[in-house]
Amino acid sequence: MRSIYIAATGMDCQQINMDVIANNLANVNTTGFKRSRADFQDLLYQVIRPAGVNQTQGTEIPTGIAIGYGSRPAAVQKLFTSGDFKPTQQDLDLAIEGDGFFQVQVPDGTTAYTRAGAFKTDSQGRIVTSDGNPLLPNINIPNDTIDIVIGTDGTISVLQQGQTEGTVIGQIQLTQFLNPSGLKALGHNLFQPTTASGTPQTGVPGETGFGTISQGYLEMSNVSMVEELVNMIVGQRAYEINSRVIRTADSMLGTAVSIRQ
Repeated sequence: MRSIYIAATGMDCQQINMDVIANNLANVNTTGFKRSRADFQDLLYQVIRPAGVNQTQGTEIPTGIAIGYGSRPAAVQKLFTSGDFKPTQQDLDLAIEGDGFFQVQVPDGTTAYTRAGAFKTDSQGRIVTSDGNPLLPNINIPNDTIDIVIGTDGTISVLQQGQTEGTVIGQIQLTQFLNPSGLKALGHNLFQPTTASGTPQTGVPGETGFGTISQGYLEMSNVSMVEELVNMIVGQRAYEINSRVIRTADSMLGTAVSIRQ
């Protein structure tokens, strides 16, 4: 009974689909999170009769007989559409309007990339993520700073005690990729490049191809709860239908066995 194995592949796919949906919903309030989408494809076919063969002289079979063997997961793709912006009124909360990623240094010394702009300062005055990963290039906020202004081009100016004018202390750079969906998700809102993502291209915010910086805002998750709930209902029904195919095929097999009895 081929149908039993075919339906089982469909159930496996819907289980993966449900896992992806569950992860999306779990991160609906995660800053800078990008939702994922599971893509599927059909398996190989058993060709019983090929199309186009000659049945008799002068006649041609227009359609053949090919039985598919089910489905399998082809990819789980990250969708890097922008999320909504949430005002926070915090000086080091930054959002990217457009394309680009912030660069941060992870503990092993390599560079990772993120869209989550909830930055803070550590004991050394460095701008860091919530996990303590410093922003690249390194920018240190002076201890006597009373105000921080970050321009749309990433220029950081500080007003120190006793001064009447701000001082430029650095500029944030952004990185973009030809294929951001090819990035490797590390968790902690971090990504690393792969051969599929392409070579990192670094530039100044506002330049051609790069987004601009909005100070005092955070980019929220791009997960749509309504869309995910609809996908969950569709996936649940598909799972139920495939399980019913297995029960029906089992019943048919039982009927075939009972004929001999």
